[in-house]
Amino acid sequence: MDLKTLISECTAYDFKLMLEEKRPKSWLKSVSAFANGSGGSLFFGVSDEGTMKGLDNVQHVCETVSAKIRDYMDPLPDVEMIPHELNGLNVLELKVSAGHYTPYYYVGDGQRMAFVRIGDESLPATAEQMMRLVLKGANKTFDSLRTDYSESDHSFSILANAFRTRTKQEWNSKFLLSFGLITPQSGACQRDGAVGLYGKKGQRIDTYLQRDQSISRFRRQFEACLQIYAHSVSNSDICRN
Repeated sequence: MDLKTLISECTAYDFKLMLEEKRPKSWLKSVSAFANGSGGSLFFGVSDEGTMKGLDNVQHVCETVSAKIRDYMDPLPDVEMIPHELNGLNVLELKVSAGHYTPYYYVGDGQRMAFVRIGDESLPATAEQMMRLVLKGANKTFDSLRTDYSESDHSFSILANAFRTRTKQEWNSKFLLSFGLITPQSGACQRDGAVGLYGKKGQRIDTYLQRDQSISRFRRQFEACLQIYAHSVSNSDICRN
């Protein structure tokens, strides 16, 4: 990396004039945020304005950073320490990879906190962000979670009517499995999108629909599936003609 191209702090970069050994949270929160997100780098020896100031003892900083990460981070993130020299000044880059086992916590001072990167800041994760980080670490998404509802709790009449209108085919409950709305074994509703779209006993919940992103994603998937079914019917009609 060419340090001359570093202009200011941003989502992927954070500058630290020096290593604060007695206040590790001041910079480990960025390690947590980078690991919980798309990765990033901390540069020690660079002012907040992006001016190279250098470090007196890069080796000591490397050893201390390694020890602090080991003592205060859980789980341990994948990091790489890269020393740079520019115009006689030594700068240490702490490169943090995007983690696979989120959330990555700062553990110290009686706290256990996960951070996320918002713009050029590392902020404590909200309850919603924590839920997404936990699911990400478990290799799951919100949409894939099973609900407490079963197929028998819902009529799916709106879904069935939309299907008939768009595809000119008769509705069959087996399509619920094709749309990924129920589990193969138990028939439990797999996505809250199904419940939000069609509600209990087939009542549509528009206010919930408008604010829930997972439902919006389901609507797009449903539209795509309907187009596929409609296209297959159209081709069948052409073949018969």
